[in-house]
Amino acid sequence: MTYPDQAPASVALLERARAVIPSGVNSPVRAFRSVGGTPRFMRSASGPWLTDVDGRRYVDLVGSWGPMILGHAHPQVLEAVREAAADGFSFGTPSEREVALAEEIVTRVAPVESVRLVNSGTEASMSAIRLARGFTGRSVVVKFAGCYHGHVDSLLAAAGSGLATFALPDSAGVPASAAAETIVLPYNDVPALEAAFAERGEQIAAVITEACPGNMGVVPPLPGFTDALRRVTAEHGALLISDEVMTGFRCSASGWFGLEGPPAGGAPDLFTFGKVMGGGFPAAAFGGRADVMALLAPEGPVYQAGTLSGNPVASAAGLATLRLCTPEVYARLDEVAHTIADAVAAELDRAGVAHRIQWAGSMFSVFHRAGQVRDYADAQDQDTAAFGRFFHGMLRRGVHLPPSAFETWFVSAALDDEAISKILAALPGAVADSL
Repeated sequence: MTYPDQAPASVALLERARAVIPSGVNSPVRAFRSVGGTPRFMRSASGPWLTDVDGRRYVDLVGSWGPMILGHAHPQVLEAVREAAADGFSFGTPSEREVALAEEIVTRVAPVESVRLVNSGTEASMSAIRLARGFTGRSVVVKFAGCYHGHVDSLLAAAGSGLATFALPDSAGVPASAAAETIVLPYNDVPALEAAFAERGEQIAAVITEACPGNMGVVPPLPGFTDALRRVTAEHGALLISDEVMTGFRCSASGWFGLEGPPAGGAPDLFTFGKVMGGGFPAAAFGGRADVMALLAPEGPVYQAGTLSGNPVASAAGLATLRLCTPEVYARLDEVAHTIADAVAAELDRAGVAHRIQWAGSMFSVFHRAGQVRDYADAQDQDTAAFGRFFHGMLRRGVHLPPSAFETWFVSAALDDEAISKILAALPGAVADSL
Protein backbone atom coordinates (compact mmCIF):
# COMPACT_ATOMS: atom_id res chain seq x y z
CA MET A 1 0.00 0.00 0.00
CA THR A 2 1.16 3.51 -0.84
CA TYR A 3 -0.34 6.41 1.11
CA PRO A 4 -1.12 9.74 -0.57
CA ASP A 5 1.10 12.67 0.33
CA GLN A 6 -1.91 14.55 1.66
CA ALA A 7 -2.70 13.94 5.32
CA PRO A 8 -5.82 15.99 6.00
CA ALA A 9 -6.27 15.20 9.68
CA SER A 10 -2.61 16.02 10.38
CA VAL A 11 -2.93 19.24 8.36
CA ALA A 12 -5.96 20.25 10.41
CA LEU A 13 -4.20 19.49 13.70
CA LEU A 14 -1.11 21.40 12.59
CA GLU A 15 -3.21 24.48 11.84
CA ARG A 16 -4.93 24.15 15.20
CA ALA A 17 -1.57 23.73 16.93
CA ARG A 18 -0.08 26.79 15.22
CA ALA A 19 -2.71 28.95 16.91
CA VAL A 20 -1.36 28.05 20.35
CA ILE A 21 2.13 26.52 19.87
CA PRO A 22 5.01 28.21 17.97
CA SER A 23 5.19 26.53 14.54
CA GLY A 24 2.69 24.00 15.86
CA VAL A 25 5.31 21.74 17.46
CA ASN A 26 7.01 21.46 20.84
CA SER A 27 10.42 20.41 19.46
CA PRO A 28 11.74 21.82 16.17
CA VAL A 29 12.67 18.61 14.31
CA ARG A 30 9.03 17.49 14.50
CA ALA A 31 8.04 20.28 12.09
CA PHE A 32 9.53 18.43 9.06
CA ARG A 33 11.40 21.61 8.02
CA SER A 34 14.41 19.53 6.94
CA VAL A 35 12.37 17.31 4.63
CA GLY A 36 9.32 19.43 3.83
CA GLY A 37 5.68 18.43 3.95
CA THR A 38 3.28 17.96 6.83
CA PRO A 39 4.41 16.29 10.05
CA ARG A 40 2.28 13.29 10.93
CA PHE A 41 0.37 13.65 14.18
CA MET A 42 0.26 10.27 15.88
CA ARG A 43 -2.77 8.87 17.65
CA SER A 44 -1.33 5.67 19.08
CA ALA A 45 1.61 3.27 19.02
CA SER A 46 2.11 -0.42 19.72
CA GLY A 47 5.20 -2.57 19.29
CA PRO A 48 7.01 -1.36 16.15
CA TRP A 49 3.97 0.48 14.77
CA LEU A 50 2.71 4.06 14.81
CA THR A 51 -0.84 5.01 13.79
CA ASP A 52 -1.52 8.61 12.77
CA VAL A 53 -4.67 10.66 13.08
CA ASP A 54 -5.56 9.85 9.47
CA GLY A 55 -5.60 6.16 10.42
CA ARG A 56 -2.38 5.33 8.58
CA ARG A 57 0.00 2.76 10.04
CA TYR A 58 3.78 3.16 9.89
CA VAL A 59 6.80 1.11 10.91
CA ASP A 60 8.59 3.29 13.44
CA LEU A 61 12.34 3.85 12.98
CA VAL A 62 12.41 6.91 15.23
CA GLY A 63 11.43 5.25 18.50
CA SER A 64 10.72 8.59 20.20
CA TRP A 65 14.35 9.41 19.31
CA GLY A 66 15.68 6.38 21.11
CA PRO A 67 13.74 5.55 24.29
CA MET A 68 11.44 2.92 22.78
CA ILE A 69 14.13 0.26 22.63
CA LEU A 70 11.60 -2.48 23.44
CA GLY A 71 8.89 -1.07 21.18
CA HIS A 72 5.83 0.94 22.14
CA ALA A 73 3.56 0.01 25.05
CA HIS A 74 5.57 -3.04 26.02
CA PRO A 75 3.25 -5.08 28.27
CA GLN A 76 5.66 -5.40 31.20
CA VAL A 77 6.64 -1.74 31.10
CA LEU A 78 2.98 -0.81 30.87
CA GLU A 79 2.22 -2.94 33.93
CA ALA A 80 5.06 -1.31 35.89
CA VAL A 81 3.69 2.13 34.99
CA ARG A 82 0.14 1.19 35.98
CA GLU A 83 1.33 -0.18 39.31
CA ALA A 84 3.39 2.94 40.04
CA ALA A 85 0.62 5.32 38.96
CA ALA A 86 -1.86 3.54 41.22
CA ASP A 87 0.45 4.34 44.14
CA GLY A 88 0.50 8.05 43.28
CA PHE A 89 1.87 10.19 40.45
CA SER A 90 4.33 12.34 42.40
CA PHE A 91 5.19 12.77 46.06
CA GLY A 92 7.68 15.62 46.33
CA THR A 93 9.62 13.31 48.65
CA PRO A 94 12.16 10.54 48.09
CA SER A 95 10.76 7.19 46.98
CA GLU A 96 12.07 3.66 46.61
CA ARG A 97 11.66 3.49 42.83
CA GLU A 98 14.12 6.32 42.18
CA VAL A 99 16.68 4.58 44.42
CA ALA A 100 16.24 1.35 42.44
CA LEU A 101 16.69 3.17 39.13
CA ALA A 102 19.85 4.89 40.41
CA GLU A 103 21.19 1.54 41.62
CA GLU A 104 20.55 0.01 38.20
CA ILE A 105 22.51 2.77 36.45
CA VAL A 106 25.44 2.54 38.87
CA THR A 107 25.51 -1.24 38.46
CA ARG A 108 25.59 -1.01 34.66
CA VAL A 109 28.24 1.70 34.21
CA ALA A 110 31.23 0.93 36.44
CA PRO A 111 32.81 4.43 36.59
CA VAL A 112 29.52 5.93 37.78
CA GLU A 113 29.79 5.80 41.57
CA SER A 114 26.97 8.23 42.28
CA VAL A 115 24.10 9.54 40.17
CA ARG A 116 21.40 12.16 40.43
CA LEU A 117 18.13 11.87 38.52
CA VAL A 118 16.73 14.80 36.55
CA ASN A 119 14.01 15.27 33.92
CA SER A 120 15.75 15.75 30.55
CA GLY A 121 19.05 15.40 28.76
CA THR A 122 19.31 19.18 28.61
CA GLU A 123 19.00 19.37 32.39
CA ALA A 124 21.58 16.62 32.82
CA SER A 125 24.10 18.45 30.62
CA MET A 126 23.43 21.80 32.28
CA SER A 127 23.91 20.26 35.72
CA ALA A 128 27.07 18.38 34.76
CA ILE A 129 28.61 21.57 33.38
CA ARG A 130 27.72 23.51 36.54
CA LEU A 131 29.19 20.74 38.68
CA ALA A 132 32.42 20.66 36.63
CA ARG A 133 32.78 24.41 37.01
CA GLY A 134 32.15 24.18 40.74
CA PHE A 135 34.66 21.36 41.16
CA THR A 136 37.47 22.99 39.16
CA GLY A 137 36.80 26.64 39.96
CA ARG A 138 37.07 27.38 36.22
CA SER A 139 34.49 28.67 33.75
CA VAL A 140 35.37 27.64 30.19
CA VAL A 141 33.93 24.52 28.53
CA VAL A 142 35.11 22.79 25.35
CA LYS A 143 32.56 21.16 23.06
CA PHE A 144 32.68 19.85 19.50
CA ALA A 145 30.88 21.10 16.41
CA GLY A 146 28.01 18.78 15.56
CA CYS A 147 27.65 17.41 19.10
CA TYR A 148 24.38 18.38 20.77
CA HIS A 149 23.95 18.47 24.53
CA GLY A 150 20.52 20.02 24.83
CA HIS A 151 19.47 23.64 24.58
CA VAL A 152 21.79 24.94 27.31
CA ASP A 153 22.78 28.55 26.62
CA SER A 154 26.53 28.02 26.82
CA LEU A 155 26.35 24.91 24.62
CA LEU A 156 24.27 26.47 21.84
CA ALA A 157 27.43 27.90 20.37
CA ALA A 158 29.08 27.91 16.96
CA ALA A 159 32.80 27.88 16.25
CA GLY A 160 34.58 31.23 16.26
CA SER A 161 36.99 32.41 13.59
CA GLY A 162 40.14 30.87 15.05
CA LEU A 163 41.18 27.40 16.09
CA ALA A 164 40.93 28.00 19.81
CA THR A 165 38.86 31.17 19.95
CA PHE A 166 35.83 31.51 22.13
CA ALA A 167 32.55 30.68 20.45
CA LEU A 168 29.72 32.77 19.06
CA PRO A 169 26.02 32.40 19.93
CA ASP A 170 24.26 29.90 17.67
CA SER A 171 20.74 30.91 18.70
CA ALA A 172 18.94 34.16 19.26
CA GLY A 173 18.45 34.74 22.97
CA VAL A 174 21.85 33.34 23.92
CA PRO A 175 24.00 36.13 25.36
CA ALA A 176 27.45 36.54 23.84
CA SER A 177 28.78 36.32 27.39
CA ALA A 178 27.35 32.79 27.75
CA ALA A 179 28.73 31.56 24.42
CA ALA A 180 32.05 33.22 25.23
CA GLU A 181 32.57 30.64 27.95
CA THR A 182 32.58 27.89 25.30
CA ILE A 183 35.28 26.79 22.87
CA VAL A 184 33.98 24.85 19.87
CA LEU A 185 36.41 22.51 18.11
CA PRO A 186 36.14 20.13 15.14
CA TYR A 187 35.26 16.61 16.24
CA ASN A 188 37.94 13.93 15.95
CA ASP A 189 40.66 16.61 15.67
CA VAL A 190 43.35 15.92 18.29
CA PRO A 191 45.69 18.76 17.20
CA ALA A 192 42.83 21.26 17.60
CA LEU A 193 42.13 19.91 21.09
CA GLU A 194 45.78 20.16 22.07
CA ALA A 195 46.05 23.69 20.69
CA ALA A 196 43.00 24.85 22.63
CA PHE A 197 44.41 23.51 25.89
CA ALA A 198 47.87 24.88 25.15
CA GLU A 199 46.36 28.35 24.82
CA ARG A 200 43.64 28.32 27.49
CA GLY A 201 44.09 25.15 29.52
CA GLU A 202 44.18 26.92 32.88
CA GLN A 203 40.70 28.33 32.20
CA ILE A 204 39.02 25.13 31.00
CA ALA A 205 36.73 23.37 33.46
CA ALA A 206 35.67 20.50 31.24
CA VAL A 207 35.40 18.93 27.84
CA ILE A 208 31.92 17.66 27.04
CA THR A 209 31.48 15.25 24.16
CA GLU A 210 28.89 12.81 22.91
CA ALA A 211 30.41 9.42 23.69
CA CYS A 212 29.64 8.57 20.07
CA PRO A 213 27.92 11.47 18.34
CA GLY A 214 24.48 10.80 16.95
CA ASN A 215 23.18 14.31 16.48
CA MET A 216 25.05 14.99 13.23
CA GLY A 217 24.28 11.46 12.21
CA VAL A 218 26.37 8.69 13.75
CA VAL A 219 30.02 9.76 13.73
CA PRO A 220 32.13 7.44 15.89
CA PRO A 221 35.33 8.67 17.53
CA LEU A 222 38.35 7.76 15.44
CA PRO A 223 40.85 5.36 17.05
CA GLY A 224 42.75 7.23 19.73
CA PHE A 225 40.43 10.24 19.94
CA THR A 226 38.74 9.24 23.21
CA ASP A 227 42.16 8.40 24.65
CA ALA A 228 43.34 11.89 23.66
CA LEU A 229 40.34 13.50 25.37
CA ARG A 230 41.21 11.72 28.60
CA ARG A 231 44.94 12.42 28.33
CA VAL A 232 44.63 16.14 27.58
CA THR A 233 41.95 16.86 30.19
CA ALA A 234 43.90 14.99 32.86
CA GLU A 235 47.11 16.83 32.01
CA HIS A 236 45.39 20.17 32.51
CA GLY A 237 43.20 19.36 35.51
CA ALA A 238 39.94 19.57 33.55
CA LEU A 239 37.06 17.10 33.78
CA LEU A 240 35.87 14.90 30.94
CA ILE A 241 32.08 14.68 30.57
CA SER A 242 30.75 11.86 28.38
CA ASP A 243 27.25 12.52 27.04
CA GLU A 244 25.47 9.16 26.78
CA VAL A 245 21.95 10.58 26.61
CA MET A 246 21.51 8.93 23.22
CA THR A 247 23.93 5.99 23.38
CA GLY A 248 23.45 5.11 27.05
CA PHE A 249 21.89 1.65 27.53
CA ARG A 250 21.17 1.48 23.78
CA CYS A 251 24.56 0.65 22.27
CA SER A 252 24.97 -2.00 24.95
CA ALA A 253 23.88 -2.67 28.51
CA SER A 254 26.38 0.01 29.57
CA GLY A 255 26.12 2.20 26.49
CA TRP A 256 29.01 3.32 24.29
CA PHE A 257 31.30 2.96 27.31
CA GLY A 258 30.50 -0.74 27.27
CA LEU A 259 31.48 -1.02 23.61
CA GLU A 260 34.58 1.15 23.55
CA GLY A 261 35.78 0.54 27.10
CA PRO A 262 37.61 3.06 29.25
CA PRO A 263 40.21 5.33 27.65
CA ALA A 264 43.84 4.45 28.29
CA GLY A 265 44.08 7.13 30.95
CA GLY A 266 40.93 6.13 32.79
CA ALA A 267 37.19 6.62 32.53
CA PRO A 268 35.41 9.96 32.05
CA ASP A 269 34.76 11.89 35.24
CA LEU A 270 31.06 12.50 34.59
CA PHE A 271 28.39 10.93 32.39
CA THR A 272 24.96 12.10 31.30
CA PHE A 273 22.08 9.74 30.52
CA GLY A 274 18.53 9.97 29.18
CA LYS A 275 16.14 8.44 26.64
CA VAL A 276 16.32 4.64 27.22
CA MET A 277 16.64 5.07 31.00
CA GLY A 278 13.21 6.74 31.06
CA GLY A 279 11.40 4.12 29.00
CA GLY A 280 9.49 6.87 27.17
CA PHE A 281 8.91 9.08 30.21
CA PRO A 282 10.75 12.34 30.99
CA ALA A 283 13.75 11.07 32.93
CA ALA A 284 17.49 11.64 32.71
CA ALA A 285 20.53 11.56 34.97
CA PHE A 286 24.08 12.69 35.46
CA GLY A 287 26.68 10.92 37.53
CA GLY A 288 30.27 9.86 37.91
CA ARG A 289 33.08 10.10 40.42
CA ALA A 290 31.85 10.16 43.99
CA ASP A 291 34.19 13.00 45.00
CA VAL A 292 32.86 15.19 42.19
CA MET A 293 29.22 14.33 42.83
CA ALA A 294 29.70 15.08 46.55
CA LEU A 295 29.82 18.79 45.69
CA LEU A 296 26.10 18.79 44.91
CA ALA A 297 23.72 20.42 47.38
CA PRO A 298 22.78 19.81 50.10
CA GLU A 299 26.12 18.16 50.90
CA GLY A 300 28.15 20.57 48.77
CA PRO A 301 28.01 24.11 47.38
CA VAL A 302 26.81 23.35 43.82
CA TYR A 303 23.05 23.83 43.73
CA GLN A 304 20.80 21.61 41.63
CA ALA A 305 17.14 20.72 42.23
CA GLY A 306 13.97 19.57 40.47
CA THR A 307 10.40 19.18 41.65
CA LEU A 308 9.72 16.11 39.51
CA SER A 309 13.24 14.64 39.53
CA GLY A 310 13.08 10.93 40.31
CA ASN A 311 9.35 10.88 39.55
CA PRO A 312 8.05 7.48 40.71
CA VAL A 313 6.12 6.69 37.52
CA ALA A 314 9.03 7.66 35.26
CA SER A 315 11.41 5.71 37.49
CA ALA A 316 9.20 2.64 37.25
CA ALA A 317 9.10 2.84 33.45
CA GLY A 318 12.86 3.31 33.23
CA LEU A 319 13.68 0.53 35.65
CA ALA A 320 11.37 -1.93 33.89
CA THR A 321 12.86 -1.01 30.53
CA LEU A 322 16.45 -1.43 31.67
CA ARG A 323 15.74 -4.76 33.34
CA LEU A 324 14.09 -6.04 30.16
CA CYS A 325 17.11 -5.05 28.05
CA THR A 326 18.71 -8.48 28.21
CA PRO A 327 21.62 -9.78 26.11
CA GLU A 328 19.00 -11.37 23.86
CA VAL A 329 17.37 -7.97 23.31
CA TYR A 330 20.68 -6.37 22.33
CA ALA A 331 21.39 -9.27 19.97
CA ARG A 332 17.98 -8.76 18.36
CA LEU A 333 18.61 -5.03 17.97
CA ASP A 334 21.89 -5.71 16.19
CA GLU A 335 20.26 -8.30 13.94
CA VAL A 336 17.38 -6.13 12.76
CA ALA A 337 19.54 -3.02 12.41
CA HIS A 338 21.96 -4.80 10.10
CA THR A 339 19.13 -6.39 8.12
CA ILE A 340 17.65 -2.95 7.46
CA ALA A 341 20.94 -1.12 6.84
CA ASP A 342 22.24 -3.84 4.51
CA ALA A 343 19.03 -3.62 2.50
CA VAL A 344 19.27 0.18 2.29
CA ALA A 345 22.88 -0.07 1.12
CA ALA A 346 21.98 -2.70 -1.50
CA GLU A 347 19.21 -0.55 -2.99
CA LEU A 348 21.37 2.58 -3.03
CA ASP A 349 24.18 0.59 -4.67
CA ARG A 350 21.77 -0.76 -7.26
CA ALA A 351 20.68 2.79 -8.11
CA GLY A 352 24.24 4.11 -8.19
CA VAL A 353 23.63 6.50 -5.27
CA ALA A 354 26.69 7.54 -3.26
CA HIS A 355 26.16 6.70 0.40
CA ARG A 356 27.87 5.92 3.66
CA ILE A 357 26.42 3.99 6.63
CA GLN A 358 28.00 4.50 10.06
CA TRP A 359 27.31 2.67 13.31
CA ALA A 360 27.16 2.94 17.09
CA GLY A 361 25.97 -0.43 18.29
CA SER A 362 22.52 -0.84 16.72
CA MET A 363 22.26 2.90 16.04
CA PHE A 364 23.10 3.84 12.46
CA SER A 365 22.89 6.71 10.00
CA VAL A 366 22.63 6.74 6.22
CA PHE A 367 24.63 9.62 4.74
CA HIS A 368 23.97 10.57 1.13
CA ARG A 369 27.64 10.99 0.29
CA ALA A 370 30.72 8.95 -0.49
CA GLY A 371 33.53 8.51 2.01
CA GLN A 372 33.90 8.40 5.76
CA VAL A 373 32.13 11.02 7.89
CA ARG A 374 34.62 12.16 10.54
CA ASP A 375 33.15 15.46 11.71
CA TYR A 376 30.34 17.96 11.25
CA ALA A 377 31.84 19.42 8.08
CA ASP A 378 31.80 15.95 6.50
CA ALA A 379 28.23 15.38 7.68
CA GLN A 380 27.13 18.64 6.07
CA ASP A 381 28.72 17.57 2.79
CA GLN A 382 25.87 15.32 1.72
CA ASP A 383 22.83 15.49 -0.54
CA THR A 384 20.16 16.48 1.98
CA ALA A 385 17.60 17.08 -0.78
CA ALA A 386 17.98 13.46 -1.92
CA PHE A 387 17.46 12.33 1.65
CA GLY A 388 14.26 14.40 1.82
CA ARG A 389 12.91 12.69 -1.27
CA PHE A 390 13.91 9.29 0.12
CA PHE A 391 12.25 10.12 3.44
CA HIS A 392 8.93 10.93 1.78
CA GLY A 393 9.21 7.86 -0.44
CA MET A 394 9.45 5.71 2.68
CA LEU A 395 6.71 7.66 4.49
CA ARG A 396 4.17 7.18 1.71
CA ARG A 397 5.00 3.46 1.80
CA GLY A 398 4.34 3.25 5.53
CA VAL A 399 7.81 3.62 7.08
CA HIS A 400 8.53 6.58 9.36
CA LEU A 401 12.22 7.54 9.33
CA PRO A 402 13.82 10.35 11.34
CA PRO A 403 12.86 13.52 9.40
CA SER A 404 16.40 14.83 8.95
CA ALA A 405 19.54 13.72 7.16
CA PHE A 406 21.48 14.51 10.35
CA GLU A 407 19.68 12.08 12.65
CA THR A 408 20.12 8.52 13.81
CA TRP A 409 17.88 5.60 12.86
CA PHE A 410 16.63 3.72 15.93
CA VAL A 411 15.38 0.15 15.80
CA SER A 412 13.42 -1.65 18.49
CA ALA A 413 13.39 -5.24 19.66
CA ALA A 414 9.70 -5.31 18.68
CA LEU A 415 10.48 -5.18 14.95
CA ASP A 416 8.99 -8.44 13.73
CA ASP A 417 8.91 -10.15 10.35
CA GLU A 418 5.89 -8.17 9.21
CA ALA A 419 7.49 -4.82 10.05
CA ILE A 420 10.84 -5.72 8.53
CA SER A 421 9.16 -7.01 5.37
CA LYS A 422 7.33 -3.70 5.04
CA ILE A 423 10.60 -1.78 5.33
CA LEU A 424 12.33 -3.96 2.74
CA ALA A 425 9.40 -3.72 0.35
CA ALA A 426 9.39 0.09 0.62
CA LEU A 427 13.06 0.58 -0.21
CA PRO A 428 13.15 0.11 -4.02
CA GLY A 429 10.37 2.65 -4.63
CA ALA A 430 11.70 5.12 -2.09
CA VAL A 431 15.19 5.02 -3.60
CA ALA A 432 13.69 5.53 -7.06
CA ASP A 433 11.75 8.52 -5.71
CA SER A 434 14.99 10.05 -4.39
CA LEU A 435 16.79 10.11 -7.74
